[in-house]
Amino acid sequence: MAASAELAGGGVEEAQAEVNPRILEPGASPFGNFPHYSRFHPPEQRLCLLPPELLRRLFPPEGPEKRPILGLDVGCNSGDLSVALYKHFLSLRDGENCSDASRELRLLCCDIDPVLVERAEKECPFPDALTFITLDFMNEKTRKILLSSFLSQFGRSVFDIGFCMSITMWIHLNHGDHGLWEFLAHLSSLCHYLLVEPQPWKCYRAAARRFRKLGLRNFDHFHSLTIRGDMANQIVQILTQDHGMELVCCFGNTSWDRSLLLFRAKYTIEAHPIPESLIEEKERNRLRF
Repeated sequence: MAASAELAGGGVEEAQAEVNPRILEPGASPFGNFPHYSRFHPPEQRLCLLPPELLRRLFPPEGPEKRPILGLDVGCNSGDLSVALYKHFLSLRDGENCSDASRELRLLCCDIDPVLVERAEKECPFPDALTFITLDFMNEKTRKILLSSFLSQFGRSVFDIGFCMSITMWIHLNHGDHGLWEFLAHLSSLCHYLLVEPQPWKCYRAAARRFRKLGLRNFDHFHSLTIRGDMANQIVQILTQDHGMELVCCFGNTSWDRSLLLFRAKYTIEAHPIPESLIEEKERNRLRF
């Protein structure tokens, strides 16, 4: 997903190759922009933890002219997970393309890598419902322009839900502790609900080790990070104590040991009450954090 404003506007692969041609080897993407990410982290491993009816429970239809649920997928890569989430939450089977589905859910999917975004656009089976854009999310000016442009089409100022799936580590490594804090601040201000999949600390060490083996310079902030250790708990603390969100539910861990955490902005309590089933799940998982 995120890091350099310069890369957001041009060919990422070409810019990286100028630095070191070996950077294009598998596992050497400095911003998490792996060319075939879904091959080693299949979307199904996440979807099996998420209730298909989750969005309908969080946002029940209001009135005869129900407005679509708006979602923001940050760090969408080539769009495989974005498409899978869309199909999962609308209960669409493979090959099924419901003509009215875009009225229920619209996703804005962004990534820093224009090559991956172009691939996502070409291969997306739901072009009316999923919009893919190249965006360095840490570029405040560009972020505000592009996100506001999308939201204004629906007369909204914030998204109903944001998806941040295995992105926090790349923000953290490339922008440091303050960058991670700011990233979560931006997300929490943009979304009523937020689904986060933080990478554990062992992934940080693995990313740094891969770079060293390839003879590349280490991440600028790796050795100076003070936010470390239990990263799921660290993310929970930042979002709940600093950014006005509350942990609604932990849906469990993927097979690669990453938690799926659902947060809610506290100001949305009256507009979107938590379903009873999620309240029960929240209480069962409270001791985890």
